[in-house]
Amino acid sequence: MKVIHLISGGDSGGAKTHVHSLLQNLSHTIDVTMVCFMEGPFSEEARALGIHTVVLPGHNLLRTYRTLRQMIREGGYQIIHCHGARGNMMGALLRRDTGLPVVTTVHSDYRLDYLGRPFSRLTYGTINTLALRLLDYRIGVSDAMTNLLITRGFDPDKLFTIYNGIDFTPRVPALDREAYFRSVGLDADENSVVVGIAARLNPVKDIATLVRGFALAYQECPNLRLLIAGDGEQMSMLKSLAAELGVAERVCFAGWITDTDSFYHAIDINTLTSLSETFPYSLTEGARAGLPTVASRVGGVPYLIEHGIHGLLFPAGDAHSLAKHLTTLCKDPTLRRHMGERLYQRAKQDFSLESTLERQLTIYKTILRRQARKKGHRDGALVCGAYGRGNAGDDAILEAIVTELRQIDPDLPIWVLSRNPNDTRLTYRVNSIYTFAFPRFLWRMRKTHLYINGGGSLMQDVTSHRSLWFYLFTISWAKRLGNQVMMYGCGIGPIHSPANRKRASRVLQRSVDAITLRDTHSRDELIDMGVTRPDVILSADPTVILPAAPPQVVDGILESHGIDPSGKYIGFTLRPWPGFEAKAALFGAAADYAYEKYGLIPVFLPIERRLDVGAARLAAQHMKAPHYILEYTGSSDYTIGLFARMQVVVSMRLHALVFAAGQGVPLVGVVYDQKISSFLSYIGQDLYTDLNQVTVDQLCAHIDAACSRIGDTAFLSGGVERLRQVEEHNSETARRLLAADEVSGT
Repeated sequence: MKVIHLISGGDSGGAKTHVHSLLQNLSHTIDVTMVCFMEGPFSEEARALGIHTVVLPGHNLLRTYRTLRQMIREGGYQIIHCHGARGNMMGALLRRDTGLPVVTTVHSDYRLDYLGRPFSRLTYGTINTLALRLLDYRIGVSDAMTNLLITRGFDPDKLFTIYNGIDFTPRVPALDREAYFRSVGLDADENSVVVGIAARLNPVKDIATLVRGFALAYQECPNLRLLIAGDGEQMSMLKSLAAELGVAERVCFAGWITDTDSFYHAIDINTLTSLSETFPYSLTEGARAGLPTVASRVGGVPYLIEHGIHGLLFPAGDAHSLAKHLTTLCKDPTLRRHMGERLYQRAKQDFSLESTLERQLTIYKTILRRQARKKGHRDGALVCGAYGRGNAGDDAILEAIVTELRQIDPDLPIWVLSRNPNDTRLTYRVNSIYTFAFPRFLWRMRKTHLYINGGGSLMQDVTSHRSLWFYLFTISWAKRLGNQVMMYGCGIGPIHSPANRKRASRVLQRSVDAITLRDTHSRDELIDMGVTRPDVILSADPTVILPAAPPQVVDGILESHGIDPSGKYIGFTLRPWPGFEAKAALFGAAADYAYEKYGLIPVFLPIERRLDVGAARLAAQHMKAPHYILEYTGSSDYTIGLFARMQVVVSMRLHALVFAAGQGVPLVGVVYDQKISSFLSYIGQDLYTDLNQVTVDQLCAHIDAACSRIGDTAFLSGGVERLRQVEEHNSETARRLLAADEVSGT
C-alpha cells in the first residue's frame, strides 16, 4: 500500500505530534511519503524520525499542483491523505485528475482555526471549508470531532475516528515520589493526596479554575496538595491567586518539565480544566500511569472518561463542581484506585499508539475496498422502526440490526427512519431521515436495495391504528419502488380491528419477501391472518446478540449511583399501563418481601425512562426497604450489564426480560401484552402472571421460585442459547435478500 500525505509543514502542538508519530510508525508497515509546502522544524524533525519527506516550497500553486500530480502518477500511490487547509485544497484539486480517493484528518474545528486573523480566516478558512466538502473521506481526531462533522451535515458513512495514541509500554520513572517532590519544591508527605496538572499556563487551559477549586476542596481536606507543571503568560497571575486564596504554601508551580514520567507517577489525581480541547495527550499520559482523573467536560474528553466510571467530569469553569470531585477522591482511596485501573484499561485498549496505528491501517483498507466496490443502481439498506423516542429496547433493536448488517457488509450504506434523526446519526454513525419526511424517504427508497421493517411489535393496533397504517404504507411503497423487503426479528399482533387485519394481510402478502419472527405466537397470528406468500422464519429478538459492558465498567456505573458493586439486588422494570396504578402497591410490597426474606435490595431500572421512572416512583411510595431508582441506564451494553448484576428481575417490559435472560438471570414476568408471555414461553420460562390478575401472594411466590433458580445455569441458559442460535436466521435472511437481484421499480 502506498499513501502520500499532504501538509503545510508549519504545524505544531497536537497535530504535529500526531502526524509525526503516525507516519513514523506507519512507515514500518506501508509505503508512506509526506509532502510539505514549506521547509522548517516540522519537516526537519520528520526526516530525523526516518519519515520520507519531500518539500515543495513556493507560492506558485499551479506549479506545485503539476509537480504533485506527476509524483502521484509516477509513484503508484493509492491514497491521498491530507492535513490542514493547504493540504485539503491541494487534495481537492488532485482528486479528479488522479482518480484516487482523498481523505483528510481533521485535527481541530476548521471554523475556529483562524480566530483573531480575519484575513486568513476569509481566505484560507473559506478555502478549507469548501475543500472539506469536496474530499471523499474525513477522519476526526476524537469522537467529538467526528460528531461535530456529523452535526454539520457530513455523511456519517464517509467519516472515521482516530485518536492521539501513546505508547503504553510500562515506564520506570527517574525519581520516586518523595525525591520528585523534593526536586520541584512541593511540601508533601506520605499522607498527602497530590493533585496535578501538566499544561501551558494560558487562558484556554483555565488553570485559575483549578486553583479556585483546589482552595475550596482544601478547606475540607487539608491533606490535599496541588502541583502545577507548565509555564506561560498566566504564571504570575496564578501565583497571586493562590496567595489571595490562602493556599500558596500548598500549591507548587514546577515550571516547564521534561520528566513527565516522574510527574505522573508521583501525583495521586490527574486534572484537566481546559475550556476547549480536541483530545489532549495529558489525559492518556495520566491514564498510562493509572491515575484517577478529574476533567472538564469538553471536546473529546467524555469519550475517554465516562463520568463516574473512569473519572469525574465537571462543566468547564465550574470551580465548585471541581472542588466536590477533588474532595470525593481525596477521601476515598479505594475509589481512586478503581477509577485509575478502569481508565488505564480503557485507554490501553482504545487509545494506545498500537490501536491508533491499527485503526489508521483499517481506514486505509476500508477506503481501498470501497473504491473497488461495484457501483450499481441500488446500494444500501433503509431501516424503519420505532426509533429515536428514548426507548432502550427499541434503541437496542436498531443497534443489533445495524451491527448485523455491518457484519454482512461493512461498507453497506445504511439509512434509518427516526423521530430524532440527529441523535440517531450521532449514536449509530448512519444516515438518518425524519420518520415522517415522506418525500425524502420515498426518494431514498428508489436507491436502496433492502428495506427493513425493524423489529419490535410494529404490526399491532393496541397503542395506535395510525402507526400500523404508517408501517404498512412504508412496506408497500418500498416494494413498489424496487426494494427487497424484510420484517426483521419482529412480533406480530395483537391486531384487533377486522379492517386492520385485512389490510395488514393484504400488504404483507403482496409486498414482503421474508419475515423473521421472535416468537411462536407471532407465527400463529400470521397463519390466522392468512399470510402465506413471504418466507416466514422463526428466529429471535435481534437484541439477544448484544453484549454486556465489561464488569469493571458496570462496577463504575453502580458506584456512580452510590450502589455497592458487590451487593445483591433484585431488579424491577415497571411501566404505566391501564390498571397499573391500582397494582403499584403490590410491587412495592413484593420488593419489601424480597429484601426482608432474601436480603435483595430492590433496584428500579427503566427501559423507557420517560415513562418507567414515574411508575417506579409510584411503587416505591409503598416501600419500607432501602432501594434505588435509576433514571437512566445508558447505552445498550451498560443497560445489559446492569441487568446482569441482578439476582432476579421482575419486569413488565419485554426487553428487560430479554436483556436479563441473555445474562442468565432468573425472571418473573408481569403480562400487560401477550408478547411478554410469548417470549417467556419461547425460552422455557414459566414464572409470569397477568397484570390484571396479579396479587401480592402470587408475585411473592414467583419471586421465591425465581430465587430458587439462582445459579441454576443449565435451566437458565438453555433457552437463551437456543435463542442465540435461531437469531442467526435474521442476518442469514438479510444476507440472502441483499444478494438477490434488483426488483424493477414502478
